[in-house]
Amino acid sequence: MDKDIYKGIDKNKDKDKDEGKDGIKNMVHEIHNDSVEESPDADAAWAEERRRRIRERQKRRNHQVFIYRLILLVCVIAAVILASMGITRILKHNGFGKTGSDKHTSIATAADLTASETTEAPNPKTALLISAERLAAMYDYDGAISLLQGSEYGKDSDVGAAISDYEARKGTLQPADNSKIPHVFFHTLIVDTTRALTNDRLGQSFNSVMTTIPEFEAILQQLYERGYVLVGMHDIAEIQTQSDGTEKMVQKQIMLPEGKKPIVISEDDVNYYEYMQGHGFADKMVLDADGKLKLQYTDADGNVSVGDYDIVPILDQFIEEHPDFSYHGHKAIIAFTGYNGVLGYRTDETYDAASEAYDPKNTANPNIEADRETVKTLTKALVEDGYELASHSWGHINFTDRSLEDLTRDTDRWQRNVASLLPGPVDIMLYPYGADIQDWHPYDAAGNQKFVMLENAGFRYFCNVDSNPYWVQFGDNFVRQGRRNLDGYRLYEAYSGGTDHVSDLMDIKQVFDTRRPTPIGWNYGSSEAASTTSETTEAQSTASETTPSQNTAS
Repeated sequence: MDKDIYKGIDKNKDKDKDEGKDGIKNMVHEIHNDSVEESPDADAAWAEERRRRIRERQKRRNHQVFIYRLILLVCVIAAVILASMGITRILKHNGFGKTGSDKHTSIATAADLTASETTEAPNPKTALLISAERLAAMYDYDGAISLLQGSEYGKDSDVGAAISDYEARKGTLQPADNSKIPHVFFHTLIVDTTRALTNDRLGQSFNSVMTTIPEFEAILQQLYERGYVLVGMHDIAEIQTQSDGTEKMVQKQIMLPEGKKPIVISEDDVNYYEYMQGHGFADKMVLDADGKLKLQYTDADGNVSVGDYDIVPILDQFIEEHPDFSYHGHKAIIAFTGYNGVLGYRTDETYDAASEAYDPKNTANPNIEADRETVKTLTKALVEDGYELASHSWGHINFTDRSLEDLTRDTDRWQRNVASLLPGPVDIMLYPYGADIQDWHPYDAAGNQKFVMLENAGFRYFCNVDSNPYWVQFGDNFVRQGRRNLDGYRLYEAYSGGTDHVSDLMDIKQVFDTRRPTPIGWNYGSSEAASTTSETTEAQSTASETTPSQNTAS
């Protein structure tokens, strides 16, 4: 039986039928209730594998620390030499060794103090060169050159040499083929497999559609070793105003060195839903004491900690160590629904006791206004950190099956409850369930009112789900892209010798988390997670139709 997980798009009608090649497919609703078998030596094997990965990461970090210390040592030595030369000149000028005035003595003492301060403080020129090199490492040679040329050291010989080097490196770059860019996606990462991967419908659902932290870390390393570089949707194409005043989607050039290739990563449902609490996932996103994006997590004993418990901080750390994994500092797409609030904060109007839309089945949030301000701060930090933000609909609804009226109402609720908390307009739509509004044919405003509605709401980039290595479609006013799910189902499918949809991205034997109960069937949904969210007053009559399904869906 064909078990393509989400609704794919038929992009090649002349080829044999396969996953993602029969138009938009029916969603698999069946829950497999087969007993879950444990791998006999899974714990021991996993422990050894985990230790090996930790040793590898530690070796990389130690190497980076050594490089940073070496750079710092060179800077300090250079500063000392320069300062010493300055002191010598000053002392000679003021007759060092001769009887002099108090003023001369004072000048020598001031020079001494300046030398001491220079030794302790970072060298501004060196700091500038380090900043430029980081931009260049991310292939932003224009940014690096502009930074140096616009500084007070623009005519310095070292700066001039760096500029020449960046211009030469820029000349070796080659344009990527934007029609062959893969896009892979994840859901919230599993922190505690013991609590998440239980032998019930919810645990089996998590096992199918979620990825563990070690798996995600291993996937990043595998992608990096294969030459992949993270790009954003807006790197692929952008809306440009033409000479006649009309707007058109225009492809952009992604310039990379030979052997490097672009890829897009996205994460769905970054809401930290209520039904996931206590099941081994992060609680909510926060800023730590240093202002860095982190996750709050509560362990099985009720201990609360802040750390790298989901994609954002893990990816941030990886790019800190490997800046050449990011194109111009760009990272991933973070997609939100709205019905449970955003980023773990219950910000939706259905939690607002003062709102007409308040749902009495929800526990009212007395701190809702403060939480909304917190989410605004966090989403602003996400964008500044290189992330793109996207809609995953308000109620996680199926865009293929639902009526135009339903989609319009849902989009209005997303704009009201989610877009209002974001730092700017959002033009990316990641379809829930991968359920597109049309088959593989290009969108046509004349014949697709759903597209017209979404375009009027500001959306220009649309992503479904498909098992093919890549699929990108360009229209005059849109970009469509297929996404591959890298979750438990897909990983186990390849690991167990079944259909392999991931070998171009990774060595599955180095990725699959053997702590997972196996075999892993397709379990999409949970009887424990039925939503009771009501509609707003203007749509009470259709509340039962537009209630979202709280599950671990795409």
